[in-house]
Amino acid sequence: MADTKREIERKYEADEDAGLSDLPDLTRVPGVSAVIDKGVAELDAVYYDTADQRLAAASLTLRRRTGGDDAGWHLKLPVSDGVRDEIHAPLSDTVPRALAGLVRSRVRDAELVPVVRLLSARDVRHLVDESGGLLAEVSVDRVRAERLSGGDGTAQWTEIEVELADDGDPAFLDKVEKKLRKAGVSRSASASKLVRALGETGRKARKEPVVAAAPVTAGDHVLAYVRAQRDAIVELDPAVRRDVFDAVHSMRVATRRLRSTFRSYGNVLDRGVTDPIRDELKWLAGELGVDRDQEVLTERLTAALAELPRPLLAGPVRGRLRTWAHARRSGSRRRLIAVLDGGRYLNLLVSLDALLATPPLRGAAADTTGKAVTKAVRKDFDKLSGLVGQAVDLPSGEGRDLAIHEARKKTKRTRYAAELAAPVLGKPAKSLVSDMKSLQGLLGEHQDSVMARLALRDLATQAHAAAENAFTYGVLYGHEERAAATVETDLPMAWETIRNGTTV
Repeated sequence: MADTKREIERKYEADEDAGLSDLPDLTRVPGVSAVIDKGVAELDAVYYDTADQRLAAASLTLRRRTGGDDAGWHLKLPVSDGVRDEIHAPLSDTVPRALAGLVRSRVRDAELVPVVRLLSARDVRHLVDESGGLLAEVSVDRVRAERLSGGDGTAQWTEIEVELADDGDPAFLDKVEKKLRKAGVSRSASASKLVRALGETGRKARKEPVVAAAPVTAGDHVLAYVRAQRDAIVELDPAVRRDVFDAVHSMRVATRRLRSTFRSYGNVLDRGVTDPIRDELKWLAGELGVDRDQEVLTERLTAALAELPRPLLAGPVRGRLRTWAHARRSGSRRRLIAVLDGGRYLNLLVSLDALLATPPLRGAAADTTGKAVTKAVRKDFDKLSGLVGQAVDLPSGEGRDLAIHEARKKTKRTRYAAELAAPVLGKPAKSLVSDMKSLQGLLGEHQDSVMARLALRDLATQAHAAAENAFTYGVLYGHEERAAATVETDLPMAWETIRNGTTV
């Protein structure tokens, strides 16, 4: 099993002969009562990467380390500047499967090989408060780096690390840094020991392709948007595997944006190439949606139950809902991980890479006037207008429900098309994005109501079969009917306002 720890630390440069005795008196840092000597630990770490250093290029580090009190495998994933999630796995001769999975979207089918060995003598001090509680760990590391592949050089240096204690206030690091700066110690120019070692012992870390800062043509803008969504999928992969909050939803949205872009901007990218990729993106979105849709539905029904007066609660409704939700979710996490580990998903990533490397541009891709982008957005908006009009004209019932659902999907597509167009068209496109978000929320409420009613019928059937009182499910069903009716009443005026205000 792998354990995760949020690591908040800062690194500082020190002279080759510097030791902790050269540091200022850190007991003078506000809040520090004592500096406790924890001795010197001898650390031996071997860092792994692909031959072309894909992990280093993404600021990821994977190492096998012995010595100290946390020997084992460590994978560090960047969160923000100076903040990383460190995932720990027990010592083994090969990269643990759990950690290999977390870097698979980067590594793909390439081999992970040893690239650098770091031997460190770590002199550790604990900064504690008056009650003895740990505030931060300060260490002076004397490091020797040996290149294992991609070069044959060596390097050595001394650096200072200050790592915040678990659940500590990051502002405390500012106080420590103030004392260090007064003593002439400065922030390290390297984000990690590995980055410095790669730079000083051989070929530097591979850099991602530099993208033009200012797209000019319609093709430039479309490819920039596609690249951003591809990157989002790759970057979210580890978070999805770790079940990080909202990661599945965010990756699913990235797949939707890509699918919509390929459809909306068929005048820029050849659909003969993008349609097969769209099919695979639809498959991936479906796999990602299994958990998410169930989670949203369960939250809606749970919240509705919480609002009901006690006299309207008949039978073991909450227990029935929990059992129903658990049964539907069982095994879905394992299935999703299997999808991410599978060849079909990796082939999809490869296809996206190939499309960006050799884009199938059509004639409109060369447009620099904004006409091609405007045409695509307007086409989606006009189709949406027809769908909304159809939904408004239909009587309440299954036909209207389906029409509203189709309008909701087209609303998302129009929104994403306008998002892509915003750098070209400016305020009109941004306003349309805002309008589409509002409309999406309204139509989404209706669709959630439809799905909730289906679930309530299922729950009522199960309750009846178990000789339980099904009254409460009927009450909730009526509540959902009223929610849908409210949307249907509000939709004509909401759409009219949007249509009259659109200038794209």
